[in-house]
Order: sequence, then structure tokens, then C-alpha cells
Amino acid sequence: MIKRFTGTVPTRSSAVAHDGIVYAVATAKDKSGDLYAQTKDTLAQIDATLAKAGSDKSQILRTTVYITDMSKKPEMDRAWDEWVDRANPPQRACIGVTLWDKDLVEILVTAVQK
Repeated sequence: MIKRFTGTVPTRSSAVAHDGIVYAVATAKDKSGDLYAQTKDTLAQIDATLAKAGSDKSQILRTTVYITDMSKKPEMDRAWDEWVDRANPPQRACIGVTLWDKDLVEILVTAVQK
């Protein structure tokens, strides 16, 4: 059975769970901040989405972080390092991309349900 968790747009889910695995995505709600602030906000959205789906950051298997400016990656890394469960760090990749409007970061995670 597939369970879908509504996102901010009716045609997109913030998470989908199937067979004990959660696939989640988030961007910052507040688009006015710099990359550090948007990353912190996005990670808070990931926390909330994983909680709704029966998981948490300690259960993340892999993460893909998309950012608009690779020269500012240390800002994202700082927010990540403050947030990540150091006892259970997931595999992570960071990719430079063009994102929509004022988004500076978008994060995808795959996690195990508890």
C-alpha cells in the first residue's frame, strides 16, 4: 500500500511511504533568508514531514541536497552539521542547480519508518 502525504501544491506530495520506506522532499517556507537560513527552515520541514510519515532524521538512509550556488555550500553544510543526527549520519550528496523563484535549497530524503 502506498500512503501519500499532502504537500503545499495539490498535485505534489511532501512525502510518499511504501513498504516501510519514506521518500520526502522540502523547501523553505520562508524564502527571504540566505542559504543558511533557508537550509535550517528546509530541514525543519523535513523533520515535520518525517514525523507525519512515522520516521525521523535518525532513520534517514540517503539525502540529496540541491543548492543554487555551490560557492555558498559551506552555509548549507553549517546548517546541516547543526541538524544532522551525528549518531546516525545518512549518505548525502549536494548538487548545484537552478531552482524555482526564491528557493535557494531543496532537499530530498529517503528514510525508514519506525
